[in-house]
Amino acid sequence: MLEKTTDKETQLPFPRQGEWIYKDWLRFPDDGWTYEIINGVLHMAPPPTINHQRASTELVTAMRIHAKSNALGEVLPAPAGVRLPNQPVPVQPDILFVSQDRLNIIGTNYVEGAPDLIVEVLSPSNRTHDRETKFNLYQEAGVSEYWLVDYEAKTIEVFTLAQGQYTLAGMYTGGDEVISEALAGFSITPNILFDF
Repeated sequence: MLEKTTDKETQLPFPRQGEWIYKDWLRFPDDGWTYEIINGVLHMAPPPTINHQRASTELVTAMRIHAKSNALGEVLPAPAGVRLPNQPVPVQPDILFVSQDRLNIIGTNYVEGAPDLIVEVLSPSNRTHDRETKFNLYQEAGVSEYWLVDYEAKTIEVFTLAQGQYTLAGMYTGGDEVISEALAGFSITPNILFDF
């Protein structure tokens, strides 16, 4: 005769995909991995590669200098949590910019709202996540400009928000000048970022 299982015995050790919540996110270890919960779905990524960090560091340094010297707002690198509208769990973009007149959304622990500009640096482990999941998330949240930096292809793609939809403003490589609308007056060439 089969024994009846109890509710306790049939419980899963982790929530099902689509059921992850902020309380679960708070329990993740500080082990170098990135843990993000988007619409209740857990996404994990290993620590970034060295070339990811090289490109990210070069870009965030140039952006921070430009923003600070022109009193345009604040540029923050990862790890910095961003709690987007309708997302109780913060996500962690590689780089974000909040304009001077919206600095009030930067709280003690998180950015509480949509930044003006978000940059994600693609790695082999996160390409689809950044190109699809985060693309849609940032679009829905109203992030006005989204950059995808691809250090393997040595390109920068810039998307701008118009009528709630991202459109490709341009794909840049080599000595092309990449100009930001959100971070007024800022420009950079991909060959500066990928000089490694």
